[in-house]
Amino acid sequence: MAWFPRKDKTADEPSRSVPAPPPVATDDAPLRPIIRRPGVEEQQRIATGRRELEAEGVDIDDLAALGAGYDAAMSRWLGVSKRRREGHELIVERYAVGIGEHLARHTDLSWALVTDAFGTDLGLAGGKDEFVVVPSNLVASRWLNEESGWVPGVVGHLVRLRASR
Repeated sequence: MAWFPRKDKTADEPSRSVPAPPPVATDDAPLRPIIRRPGVEEQQRIATGRRELEAEGVDIDDLAALGAGYDAAMSRWLGVSKRRREGHELIVERYAVGIGEHLARHTDLSWALVTDAFGTDLGLAGGKDEFVVVPSNLVASRWLNEESGWVPGVVGHLVRLRASR
């Protein structure tokens, strides 16, 4: 997530080193995603994210509630001085799990470990096709842009898309 510079960086902020760009596909990279069942570690990540959202009072089955929870978390985070903010990674992880779990409950998609040309991520995959969603990518990219209000529309679209299968 640190691959993109902050758009509002000011001159008085300390500079940060930028990590190497993501890996580039190679000739031996899979052309199609490789789908595997999640292991114990991934199942624990999913369970932890569900528990944390439940503790926040977020109903994973209700897209409006899931979106409102995400928006509130972002608003709280943005409301803290940049120098005092905690890392956003745990918030992104929690809401990625919430979105993934919503998709797992309301579509034909199932939790999976997805390996493609760029690595392996916790995601969801369709059983009869190669449709793959990596919720952490959905959340992280929007978090970096400080977007709010997107969860019901984007996730609702994915639900409708998979319902027509």
